[in-house]
Amino acid sequence: MSNLPQQQLTRALLACGMLAGPLFLLAVIVQDYTRPGFDPRVHPLSMLSLGELGWIQITNFVATGLLNVAFAVGLRRALHPGPGGTWGPLLIGTYGIGLVGAGVFVSDPAWGYPPGAPQGLPEDPSWHYVLHGTAFIVVMGGLIAACFVFARRFAAQGARGWAAYCAATGAALPMLYALAAALSDRGEDPQPLSLLLRAMAFLGWGWASVLAVRLRSTHGSARKDAHAGASA
Repeated sequence: MSNLPQQQLTRALLACGMLAGPLFLLAVIVQDYTRPGFDPRVHPLSMLSLGELGWIQITNFVATGLLNVAFAVGLRRALHPGPGGTWGPLLIGTYGIGLVGAGVFVSDPAWGYPPGAPQGLPEDPSWHYVLHGTAFIVVMGGLIAACFVFARRFAAQGARGWAAYCAATGAALPMLYALAAALSDRGEDPQPLSLLLRAMAFLGWGWASVLAVRLRSTHGSARKDAHAGASA
């Protein structure tokens, strides 16, 4: 019984990972179709951080990042020192920190948004635009590497379906990014860039939340088995 509060805390931290992806994506979808002058077919989701209502997306980035940092702490508590118990939490934590950075350092006005902004990419990018791009690299790097760490963990456990899901997600994310760069002419054409970056968010953020569901349910099962053994 003495371990019960610790188990409950771990499960609560894992639940943060479950909530992070859906909350982020729901907030983006609502803003996509309610923000005046914003067109999700043309404007990347990061541009929701601009304008009078930009604080909503900034908060969304930061809150999602902090939820994933909490998820990383839960992963450490649940998995260490087992397979993936060191690098898995570190990489998910990196992903979360990158999201916080993407919220703190906003993009520059471009492609006519906010209304009145020049068309096309910024000619003289600001320092926060550059740091926003760096934060995106941190997010994707942490997420992609985490996919393969957990693919290895699930493969070692004999969970082939989960291992394949993790590996496929880790392979698909950089492919989507390369495709976005190629089809958008390195960002000159915003439509494929916007749509494919959204696809990356749905795929990657969704994977992290599904992972949290899986690990939280497994952690709960392990706790119940331990209690059953103690009772016997």
